Amino acid sequence: MLLNPKMIACLDVDYRDPSACAAAVTIQDWSDPNPSGESVVHVDDVAPYEPGQFYRRELPCLLAVLKTLPPVAVAVIDGYVWLDSATTPGLGAHLYEALSCRTSVIGVAKTKFRGADHAREVFRGASARPLYITAAGISLEVAAGHIRSMHGDHRIPSILARVDRLCRNPRTGASR
Repeated sequence: MLLNPKMIACLDVDYRDPSACAAAVTIQDWSDPNPSGESVVHVDDVAPYEPGQFYRRELPCLLAVLKTLPPVAVAVIDGYVWLDSATTPGLGAHLYEALSCRTSVIGVAKTKFRGADHAREVFRGASARPLYITAAGISLEVAAGHIRSMHGDHRIPSILARVDRLCRNPRTGASR
C-alpha cells in the first residue's frame, strides 16, 4: 500500500494501568486548524514502565492506533526520536524502525532531556519555553519548521493539544 503523501498523524497515549488509550489525529497540511480524521484504540495489558525502556510500553500502543489509519507520510509523537545525536534511540527511533523506515517520525518534547543537545528548540506563541524537536526520515530543520508552522497561537500546536485531550477523554476529547 502506498503512503498518503499528505497525511500527517499526530499520536499520543494515556495510561490507565494496566491498559492504555492511544489516539491519532490526522491532518493533510501542517497549518490545518481542524483534523481530517481521528482514531482511538484501547490497549489492554500494557507493559509496565521500565526506566530507560519507555518504548516497550508506548510503542505497541502507537502501532495499534496507526493500524486503524491508512499509511501516513509523517507521524508526530510526544517525546524524543533520538536521546542524543542520533546514536541512542528514543521512542520515535523505535517507531521509525517498526514502520520499516518508510514513515518519517517527528518527536515533540515539552522538556529537555539531559544529553539531548541536538534537539532543535522551537518557540511558539508568546511562550518563553521551547518545544524540543527531533526527527528520523526527515531533516531536523524541516521537522522544526513544520512544528513551528502548525496551527495555534500557543506553545503547543492546536492539533497536538487535540490528540492529548482525545487520548485522555476518548468519548468527547474534552479537557478533564
